[in-house]
Amino acid sequence: MSKKEGYSIGEFSKRTGTSIRTLQYYDGIGLLKPEKNMSSGHRVYKDRDILALQKIVSLKVLGYSLEEIRVMLNVKSLNISLKETLQNQRVAFEEKKKQIEVSITAIERTIICLEEEEQVDSDILMSLINSIQKENEQRLWLEEYIPKEMVDGLYNKPEEEMIELDKEFVRLSKEVKRLFGKHVDDPEVQKLANQHMKATLKYVGEETMYSLSEEIEDIEEQYNKIMPSPYTVEEELWLNEVMEYYMIKNDLYSPKETDSSL
Repeated sequence: MSKKEGYSIGEFSKRTGTSIRTLQYYDGIGLLKPEKNMSSGHRVYKDRDILALQKIVSLKVLGYSLEEIRVMLNVKSLNISLKETLQNQRVAFEEKKKQIEVSITAIERTIICLEEEEQVDSDILMSLINSIQKENEQRLWLEEYIPKEMVDGLYNKPEEEMIELDKEFVRLSKEVKRLFGKHVDDPEVQKLANQHMKATLKYVGEETMYSLSEEIEDIEEQYNKIMPSPYTVEEELWLNEVMEYYMIKNDLYSPKETDSSL
């Protein structure tokens, strides 16, 4: 078959390096359809189909779906459409890049924690990884309830300090699971409560902690979704009882509670 008449699917496959199966699929979905040769009755591809296939391959590399490509190829002002969609695609890729960088950070910080802790409960690790991955989402959410300066203070910490906080989180979470079920006034349990409170104050700060405790009281479900917990429901309830007992025993009250008692 001459070039003028067109290419059979086998010839077109060899010429373009695209498998026959792929070409048949593109034909089936209407993305790249050969035309019928009136003289021979065969369906053939033309030289223009080579250019169309090159566009398809290029757009696939850029991340477009086949349906998006099909629509784009049918737009007469493809150059204008392509420019706009490329700009949108760049934004999407930049967002993916940020997500990948966040995931890499989460993995690196988790690896560092594992270097010192040989055995860590999978719930603790998943909670740590999810929390790191959701840091930006957490920041935006917290800014709705407390001043931005307080939020910046929580997250704009040196990397070394964040890693130390990760390690402390893992250590305390392991202790909670180890001591779970013991009576709240057990000396070892109250030692854990004291360490828990000190770690919270070190990370959050007293003013921010009180602000959070007041604001989060009525939005607990949303808080739990955005702040992944390593604990079961039973462990959460037990830890709340432990911390409540600790605060009562040590006369720790929020400003709101103190004012109401006057």
